Amino acid sequence: MVFWEGYVSDEAMGTFAPILVYWLYAGLYQLLPPLDNYRLHTRREEDEKNSVPLPSVVKGVLLQQLVQATVAQGLFLLTSKANISGITVQPSIPVQIVQIVIAMLVMDTWQYFVHRYMHQNKFLYRHVHSQHHRLVVPYAIGALYNHPLEGLLLDTFGGAISFLVSGMTARTAVTFFCFAVIKTVDDHCGLWLPGNIFHILFQNNTAYHDIHHQLQGLKYNYSQPFFPLWDKLFGTYMPYNLVKRPEGGFEARAVKAMKD
Repeated sequence: MVFWEGYVSDEAMGTFAPILVYWLYAGLYQLLPPLDNYRLHTRREEDEKNSVPLPSVVKGVLLQQLVQATVAQGLFLLTSKANISGITVQPSIPVQIVQIVIAMLVMDTWQYFVHRYMHQNKFLYRHVHSQHHRLVVPYAIGALYNHPLEGLLLDTFGGAISFLVSGMTARTAVTFFCFAVIKTVDDHCGLWLPGNIFHILFQNNTAYHDIHHQLQGLKYNYSQPFFPLWDKLFGTYMPYNLVKRPEGGFEARAVKAMKD
């Protein structure tokens, strides 16, 4: 039993709940006061280094979500596990947990290798992936700001493959995709807040991804959104230290850069 049962189908929730969660969670970060003592970059850095205005970022995210919603609806229809009565038998909670873990690993694998290739292929980086890196100083609403082709290949296809390989139902997908969205938004929020559960539980977090957005980290820390496994296995892991800035806030400083 879930709270939307009898009101909205699992397929509709799986399609639209992650979009709603994205804007609620990213919007919450957007509405926060400046919090200069917890920022990984100053507001001045954000204004000077980011080369795309907020309205363009919002339009780009909405376009990607439109494509994702279209693909999700088709995917759920094609893979429906409903019986003759239209009822989908849900697996046990332990099975759903295993499916979510499998989906996390599959998504990490897909995104690592596609993301890394987009950096290694000069044409793809220049004409596709560089759009995401126009936000040198990441912020929450820009988490899914990508070129449409990247949004399709990296996020939409990655989500579809994770769903298919894990064998989860649309109902389990609601939990998985909403969690993945929250994690992705948090990784781009640009804040190192005390008690942030993602900073405690995940080594791949806001500061980890911030390194990748810096010039010296462009060829490192490709892993997203959950674990740094592939970075560590393939030599693209760049550790960092969090250094307090005298004027307030923190700086995620790559360890290799500190040694140079």
